[in-house]
Amino acid sequence: MIPAELNDAAFIVVQLEPTELDDIKALRDTLRHFAVFDESASSQVRAHAQQAATSLSLILLGGACDATELLAQASSAIDAAISTADAAQRHEPRLSASDLHAIVHNTVAAVALSDAMAPTVAVPTLVPTVVSVPAVPVPPVSVPPVSVQPPAASDGGVIPADADLSLLSDFIAESRESTTGAEAALLELEVNPDDIEAINTVFRAFHTVKGTAAFMGLDRLAEFAHHAESLLSRVRDRAVPYTQAVADLSLRSNDVLREFLDGIETSVQSRETIALPGEYAALMFDLLNVDAVLAGVTMERVKVVAPERSAAVAVRGGAKTDADLSVRVRTDRLDRLIDMVGELVIAQSMIAADPAVINSGQHDLVKKVSHAGKIMRELQELSMSMRMVPLKSTFQKLTRLVRDVALKAGKVVELITDGDETELDRNMVDAIADPLVHMVRNAVDHGVESPEDRERAGKPRAGRVTLAAFQQGGSVIVELRDDGRGLNRDRILAKAIEKGLVSPNQSLTDSEINALIFAPGFSTAETVTDISGRGVGMDVVRRNIESIRGRIDIQSVLGQGTTFQIRLPLTLAVTDGMLVRVGDERYIVPLTSISLSFRPEPAMLSTIPPHGEVVMLRGEVLPVVRLHQVFGIRGAVRTPSDAILMIVGEREHRVALLVDQLLGQQQVVAKTLGEGVGDIPGISGGAILSDGRVGLIIDVARMTSIARTADARPRGLNAA
Repeated sequence: MIPAELNDAAFIVVQLEPTELDDIKALRDTLRHFAVFDESASSQVRAHAQQAATSLSLILLGGACDATELLAQASSAIDAAISTADAAQRHEPRLSASDLHAIVHNTVAAVALSDAMAPTVAVPTLVPTVVSVPAVPVPPVSVPPVSVQPPAASDGGVIPADADLSLLSDFIAESRESTTGAEAALLELEVNPDDIEAINTVFRAFHTVKGTAAFMGLDRLAEFAHHAESLLSRVRDRAVPYTQAVADLSLRSNDVLREFLDGIETSVQSRETIALPGEYAALMFDLLNVDAVLAGVTMERVKVVAPERSAAVAVRGGAKTDADLSVRVRTDRLDRLIDMVGELVIAQSMIAADPAVINSGQHDLVKKVSHAGKIMRELQELSMSMRMVPLKSTFQKLTRLVRDVALKAGKVVELITDGDETELDRNMVDAIADPLVHMVRNAVDHGVESPEDRERAGKPRAGRVTLAAFQQGGSVIVELRDDGRGLNRDRILAKAIEKGLVSPNQSLTDSEINALIFAPGFSTAETVTDISGRGVGMDVVRRNIESIRGRIDIQSVLGQGTTFQIRLPLTLAVTDGMLVRVGDERYIVPLTSISLSFRPEPAMLSTIPPHGEVVMLRGEVLPVVRLHQVFGIRGAVRTPSDAILMIVGEREHRVALLVDQLLGQQQVVAKTLGEGVGDIPGISGGAILSDGRVGLIIDVARMTSIARTADARPRGLNAA
């Protein structure tokens, strides 16, 4: 059956005059829309329609071309499309392979010239995928050098007036999931270009976005997705190999799709035109001239090694997938639910600790209150698990970052990820995203050497960066390791002395020298690049990690590499802690930070100027932090042998906290102190205790820093 659009076009084109520009433009747009979106027509038919649209576009551009001749060419192309459709209907042979290639390539050349002269014209390039033909030599297309300016923001179109906003919101959310999966598959293809399942994943993502966008009336997005999909279609059909050039174009296309979605979301809220992504014009030009782009890019591949994946399991007998078993919930509602569950936990603990219940003598009442407490704990654990998310998406973004930074720096980097299914509180994942970006960028740019330097040092040309996550006790450990040049502690110390961060005669351990890189503005880079080297970022890294009660440690061997280890609590919402008394005040020390508690003998304590008071424990010298001095509490026990020392922290960061009494273990709902109170050194938040009083939560990382900082110890430790 011959498409009605072609019959109408054939009738209109023979009546057009070269001066009837509005009618020519309308016919061109009709042919374009048919060529891009009518998938019921064969590729040959759509290619002829595209050729006709290109001839009409050249008329609109004016110039030296004969408009009458171009109209005749458009008419001939439409007739060819009708003939091809009619022949297909009668099961007659279609066009030859050489004719088909000639049509496509001539269209590409005309489109490139057309787009260059008029950036607002976006002519799609169709690539035949339904016919399997042997490769036919085609002369290279000569395209004159041109400058493509980005289209105006209004060219992005508008949200249709009759659009269903709820459907549009679902489309944006689902499309973002599709682009996230597409990026992971594209990076996997760089390791295994023959992974047909990864190719299909990307193709399906682009195809789904295209089809739904067309249904929603978002023609510009649908048109762009079509061009990106066409490139992947050629890869899937083995017409072109998955090279570095294809990878770059596909990843750039995926990025532009995401920016398109952001622009649509903004347009929905503002009711303004959709802003086109900044790289839209340049990328469209590359996609329209894809053969020239693919012929001109050869680069050493960046290797990305992901965790081993189990074989795909087919869904049989109507088995439900993850999508069928999940539902989207607004994050603000989820946060509100967790807050309310926290309030219920507090209320239940206050009831359970009420003397009227404890001393009532009614066994059934006490039993029911205890049962309610058990249900509340299970409800709390369930609600908290709803906010736990795997680190997979964060690791995936860093995988892309390693690839891009390595290419920009001219390095070859092998990224290994492990433990990306480790779960963490969603708020924690958001908080560590930026610190990890800074650290990974520095590892690739500063840590890993160039391929030539690595060869001279006897190392493989490809550097290795390992990103791992695992759970240890009540904490999650995120490790970033590289096998690069390592930290040069002599240079770090010299730069720190030059900047006045330490005095020349000050004695520092290796760990303390490593920690100097977290000083604001500190950098030992000899040159500043657009990637890094200005000393901005590492101070932000430590500040952001400590703000969520985490800690970062560094281990490095010169010439062998560096390891950054981030230790984080599983969640910020609930804290399992030891309730302690200092004077009349109550404090909560996180259980995960406590190694042991003991009452010291007088012989274990001593004072070492200028470091202050210390305790000798099993051959290890640990600083003593008297909490009553740090917080100015009166009436506290001052003699250590009459009080309790709690050993908190890890390895070289361990210190001993002096408290009056241990009151018992308690699970509390952590609350921020609020802007009115501000930041209190050594305190991370507060919690309502079972007796209704407020207990402050000790920030162990900050407390150990206070204890080991030279200017803080005399104030906090030496006074009696």
